Amino acid sequence: MRKLLFVFLNVSNFFRKIKLTISGKTEDDIYKQRIVSGKSWEDFCDQIKLAGTNLKAAGTPQDAFNQAEGIRYLTRLTRVSLEAFVEYADPSFPIFKRMVHETVKMGADNPDNYYFNAQISGNFEYKITGKKNSVHYIGFFTQNGNYGSTGGLSPCGALEGKDLVLEEDGSFEIILSKEKQGKNWLKIENETGLAMVRQTFLNRFEEVPAEIKIENLDGRKSPDAITPKMIDEGLKMAAMFVAGAPILFTRWVNGFKKHPNQLPQFDPKVSNAAGGDANIIYYHSYWNLKEDEALVITVQPPVCDSWNFQLNNYWMESLDYRYHTICISKGTAKYEPDGNLKIIVAHKNPGLKNWLNTCNHLEGTMCWRWYRLDKVGTEIQPNCEVVKWESLK
Repeated sequence: MRKLLFVFLNVSNFFRKIKLTISGKTEDDIYKQRIVSGKSWEDFCDQIKLAGTNLKAAGTPQDAFNQAEGIRYLTRLTRVSLEAFVEYADPSFPIFKRMVHETVKMGADNPDNYYFNAQISGNFEYKITGKKNSVHYIGFFTQNGNYGSTGGLSPCGALEGKDLVLEEDGSFEIILSKEKQGKNWLKIENETGLAMVRQTFLNRFEEVPAEIKIENLDGRKSPDAITPKMIDEGLKMAAMFVAGAPILFTRWVNGFKKHPNQLPQFDPKVSNAAGGDANIIYYHSYWNLKEDEALVITVQPPVCDSWNFQLNNYWMESLDYRYHTICISKGTAKYEPDGNLKIIVAHKNPGLKNWLNTCNHLEGTMCWRWYRLDKVGTEIQPNCEVVKWESLK
């Protein structure tokens, strides 16, 4: 997703600089002109309208139910993109926000994860404070670059797991700076543009997520006033995000449809390029079940920190885990006496353990994850079989 944004933005920036050189105007002049004329808003609206063409791409379901979910998907992307690139895009006054959550979903978003992002800059130093609470895993990361840079995003600093020093009450303080400071230090560089926090639950129904906040160490108490550039650039990036995410994930689903109702391992290079965790082995696919069918998944889990499996709709949005059981994990599954695992995907409850609800969907996508294997190369591909629902009883 990020790489798509880089391509779009870099091409746009290249041609804009040529126009400025020819016209003799400054960038500030152009931003002011676009804002005052209404061009910034018009371009944003035009791009959002164009994003709707993704719902008609080859291979996408054209029935009213899936198209309605597709339109809702675009509204969710629009909402979160405006928050990320317009409302909370000031690195001098960063705020941690969840881009993906219960009502904004994309790319097989994981119900067992909490992700927080904050825009930062190598021109400042920051402090993250918080309390871990009972969440199973938490990691802090910084990345160099930003959505408009020619180099894209690349890893900078990392502080995770047992390396995070906690006080007796579970609280912590992390300094983000170029030179090492304090018990917990997260490196930033001149090019750093993003701070990320990842939390993973073994059982999200019982664990409490961490409390975290970030502040600029220069002591400012409020953000800077907005500028024409901030709004114009923010709207451009927001529109590109809304258009780009469906392009990427629709392409993925077209590939998944080549192996329906199976779970082959996903190419790690592709998942890592899209922001996946390099410590996770992913199995993505497409499922399609008739009303009288069920998908039975069996596997002997390897020794690993955690694992989970989830159901998504066609647009790779997780199904509604607030009200339905659509996801199962190491901490919530019920195992066979020999340690084997059997999961049932079906439209109605067969009265068996580990049933996942399709929530009135006849097709969609699915994802299995092994987290941090105890030994490299011990991953196991889950076995999948489509059966008649009646045979489960």
